Amino acid sequence: MPGAKGREDRGAARTRRPGAPPSAAILDTAFRRAYRATPHGATALERKRRRAQLKIIRSAAVTVRQLGLALKAVRGTGLSPFQESLLDQAFGPGALASAERRLVRAQRRIRGLSRDEQKDLARTTTEAEWAAAVRRFYGRLASHLREVDPDLARLATIERFLRERPRVEPGLPTVVVGGFPNVGKSSLVARLSSARPRIADYPFTTLSVAVGHADLGFDRLQVLDTPGVLGRPGRSNPAEAEAEVALRRAATIVLFLLDRSEACGYTLAEQESLLARWKAELPGVPFLEVETKSDLTGGSARRLSVSARTGAGIEALREEIRKLLAGRTPPSEPTVVSEP
Repeated sequence: MPGAKGREDRGAARTRRPGAPPSAAILDTAFRRAYRATPHGATALERKRRRAQLKIIRSAAVTVRQLGLALKAVRGTGLSPFQESLLDQAFGPGALASAERRLVRAQRRIRGLSRDEQKDLARTTTEAEWAAAVRRFYGRLASHLREVDPDLARLATIERFLRERPRVEPGLPTVVVGGFPNVGKSSLVARLSSARPRIADYPFTTLSVAVGHADLGFDRLQVLDTPGVLGRPGRSNPAEAEAEVALRRAATIVLFLLDRSEACGYTLAEQESLLARWKAELPGVPFLEVETKSDLTGGSARRLSVSARTGAGIEALREEIRKLLAGRTPPSEPTVVSEP
């Protein structure tokens, strides 16, 4: 069971006063741990010298460890290409790597500063000199740490972002459900899988990729619900861009939904234009075109029609998915497997 020290270390980088920079919590923990140093020594003077040395060693070690925990919180055992693409889309290419490099550099500088200060401390002989060395080290340590405050904040934001998105695992077939807003994606995902997405009769209810699972009798299937996309190349909002990343990185097949009733607020021609663009951009991915809200339109002779409200056509849709998946291997990219 982890002790108080371990709990304190793990919590320092995540717990900070409102409005305080991320470095504040780390420094509070580092200085508190250093203050508790109780060294042994033959004389009072020797104990004071060793206590000054321990303050430098401990505060540096705690700080370096906290920076390491901040790095580990994002990477963990590694990120999949799907997650990397989501991060590049949301924060800009290389944003995570840049923050990580700066924190690793800060760790290296703090270790070097600790070594140098200990060497200087060994050459001093008075209590005043030892106290001055500790103060000097604390000031330099704080300066190095405050330089990476923006990077610590960025890593914390990225960690939250990833926690709110599905995790990934290679090798499982994945159906990515896409289309315009309010065409019935979330309702259909709830019918097909274990996912329980938020469902409402207005556009843009789904703001990020979500996932559920389904059993089609031959394999465990992942079903991704994606935000609605308006089909505006180069002008996508963050939610739309996330949907397109899911298509490109996670799809074994794409289940493209169209609302022929146009109750979604968009014409069928607009919806079919997005479908045509995606099919041209993803020539290696099979598309299953499905018209939703058959309870409003009475169905279509052109495509499979379903109604998530009544359940009409759902079994036929499952059978079509089985046929498309038979003999197909999932994409080389890892695919989404668990709900956030």
